[in-house]
Amino acid sequence: MAVATSDTVIAEEGASLKKALRRAERRRKLGAFSLTTPLLLFVLVFFLFPLAKMFWLSVANPVIPQYMPRTVQALKDWSPPKLPPEAAYAAVAKDLKQARKEHTFGRIAKRLNEEAPGSFTLINKTTMRIARIDHGPWKAALIKIDKKWGDQATWRLLKRQSSPVTADFYLTAFDLRYNQQGNIVREPSYSQIYVPLFVRTFWMSALITLLTVLLGYPLAFWLTSLPDRTSNLLMIAVLLPFWTSLLVRTTAWIVLLQDHGVINNILVWAHIVSDQHRPKLIYNQLGTIIAMTQVLLPFMILPLYSVMRGISPSYLRAAISLGARPALAFWKVYVPLTLPGIGAGGLLVFILSIGYYITPELVGGQSGQFISNMIAYNVQQSLNWGLAAALGTILTVSALLFYIVYNRLVGTGRISLG
Repeated sequence: MAVATSDTVIAEEGASLKKALRRAERRRKLGAFSLTTPLLLFVLVFFLFPLAKMFWLSVANPVIPQYMPRTVQALKDWSPPKLPPEAAYAAVAKDLKQARKEHTFGRIAKRLNEEAPGSFTLINKTTMRIARIDHGPWKAALIKIDKKWGDQATWRLLKRQSSPVTADFYLTAFDLRYNQQGNIVREPSYSQIYVPLFVRTFWMSALITLLTVLLGYPLAFWLTSLPDRTSNLLMIAVLLPFWTSLLVRTTAWIVLLQDHGVINNILVWAHIVSDQHRPKLIYNQLGTIIAMTQVLLPFMILPLYSVMRGISPSYLRAAISLGARPALAFWKVYVPLTLPGIGAGGLLVFILSIGYYITPELVGGQSGQFISNMIAYNVQQSLNWGLAAALGTILTVSALLFYIVYNRLVGTGRISLG
């Protein structure tokens, strides 16, 4: 009986100890979570919420449902190819009259004109003239004001814009549009804007990334081979551009690269080129590549340097002592060990490149601008925030996909030179 009682006490004490350990573990996790709460709130407010807002703007379509509710209701059951009934024309007339009173017809005209150029004039003219008409028949009255009201394309547009969400901004971002029959078609090659800009952004960013690797790798390797004091001093020179405004650095490149700038003057002075045949180094793709390579080079050097510092020089000496030539030992032994640095630096430089704005804007001219410059144009000048949000979302998703690919390759150690 005493043995049973002792076993029971031991079991109860064991259970109590386990509960105490679980409570201590919960308190530890709660304490750790409370320390990260400010960071989580910061990420939520200043990163996730703006991304969610950007995505919503890229599909939101509130203008027509909000300012033409009668038209939306009248077109609910209408389907082409026949023209809508008289009730739909009457709904348009009443909505435009109401929009004129509330001074909102400009928003209607702007939204429709974003999808079908010429709609701005149609809505403004109709709004002004329909106010002087007191009674129907509205179909004849609207067609008399403008023959487009007898065109199915106009009603297809209104029907399509009646939905509170739309994919129109993404279609425009991929240079697609609706034709007169309501089918999705590609823009003619001479009218395509965004797909060529995306292609240009990605290939120029890839080239800039490659150039930073070619320039940064030897420099990082040389820095690791120097004594610590000298290496630290030169590393300050690498970091020095971070202490200078990006605008100042880009302006300096304008001074260097312009037609009568420092570089061209030196080429003429050295009789490498004639004064009449100065090379065009700025306001084109070459200017963007040169300036961005210099601006982003430290972002490649730093990851490479941090990885190379952890590689022991004895690895190369061991390979050479076993009979390998220095170049082969460097390629087969040293370079594979630096691939994580190349991957991290390449990913960082590439993602920064595709979203760069100031440098392409100042030195890129017409042929050297990136998709970010078109996003800024839609935000600041054309005020087409939906299209800007769609372009920004595509750019964000592209960057995320590149990160996933990098993580799959480098994170699992799959990158190698064979």
